[in-house]
Amino acid sequence: MLELLALSAGAGAEARAPLVFVHGAYVGAWCWAENFLPWFAARGHPVYALSLRGHGASAGRERLHEFGLADFADDLALALRELECPPVLIGHSMGALVVQKFLERNPGAARAAALFCPVPPFGILASSFSLALTRPDLFAEINALAFGGRASRAALQQALFAGPVEAERLERYFTRMQPESRRAILDMSGWGLPQTWRTTLPDTVVIGAERDVLISPALAQTTARLLGTEYLSLPGLGHAVMLEPGWRSAAEALAGWLAARGA
Repeated sequence: MLELLALSAGAGAEARAPLVFVHGAYVGAWCWAENFLPWFAARGHPVYALSLRGHGASAGRERLHEFGLADFADDLALALRELECPPVLIGHSMGALVVQKFLERNPGAARAAALFCPVPPFGILASSFSLALTRPDLFAEINALAFGGRASRAALQQALFAGPVEAERLERYFTRMQPESRRAILDMSGWGLPQTWRTTLPDTVVIGAERDVLISPALAQTTARLLGTEYLSLPGLGHAVMLEPGWRSAAEALAGWLAARGA
């Protein structure tokens, strides 16, 4: 059973395209629920956030390490059966690869796509090597999460945010973090990446964060070039754009891009 959070479009708002949000590694649909879901629903979008199998409140936590990107793409396909029209797909980090893997198999199934801080089409090795060289302690703690360990609160803040976060909020996020599938990490390392040459993307934008230490702006821009898409930059934000104190600037950037396309 998959967890699918949903909010209807706000009453009186102009009807807009449905949005489906796909989370990244170590989290679940909850990461979108605090800010993005109510904000976009109030602006007329029916909104949905999916917890991939083994994540959040979805089934499969005991088998988490068996699941790869193809399995997660199947989850997205199942969730979209609930919708009456093609949605806009929004993927963050690993979720951006899940969106691409889904579109590789289901061309034409999305009206548009937005990829926030995406793992590049060539995988995580470049970003991992960079982090290991420049911030070895942080790299070690993040790596431990995949093997059932825990990263410190300080590491969480450094990895996900551009600056200080209120202690209460940081603690709340810390308690909800979880291990990531080792199979998915292998896939992102090169074993199961989307075959971009076989994928016909809909209208797509890549959105990078200026102060992201996990997926640098340079890597995000490279992703946009490789995919042949538009690129937008979010000044002053770190990796977790949907949870940052300045999350509204990320939401507004996406909303502006959608509005320009009538979505």
